[in-house]
Amino acid sequence: MDTGTDAVNRLLGTRGRVLGVDFGEVRTGLALSDPGRMLASGIGTIAPGGLERTAQAVAGAAREHGAAAVVVGLPRNMDGSEGPRAQRCAEFAARVQELCPGLPVVMADERLTTVSASRYLNETNTRGARRKGVLDTLSAQIILQNMLDRLRNAGGAG
Repeated sequence: MDTGTDAVNRLLGTRGRVLGVDFGEVRTGLALSDPGRMLASGIGTIAPGGLERTAQAVAGAAREHGAAAVVVGLPRNMDGSEGPRAQRCAEFAARVQELCPGLPVVMADERLTTVSASRYLNETNTRGARRKGVLDTLSAQIILQNMLDRLRNAGGAG
């Protein structure tokens, strides 16, 4: 699965909306870019449960929103290594790719996105049950916005 510069290069050849995904076994956050790829907006969470059902739901969301590409967060360890969670996310991304053969599905390093999302939710005093769903959605939004910024820096926005 493409990450880093390879992921950016695959997305440079596409135009239109990009779906961002923060995969979780229980809840998965989703975000969608505008057609010009300037801004990522959280669109909510899905909770079908498990890799297969979640991959099917994400593929459906990509079709429903007319996404031209999908970016899945890759939870690397702080030292850059990939543990079991990263391997599971790579399996998930590969399954989404199988379900969406015409769309590029790439992975983006998501280190510190949950920390950033948590910090924002603390600052906005978001607590309780609402926080869990918002955290996943906001994490997906941060993952996608980081990729959109990388695309723009590489000369490929829009």
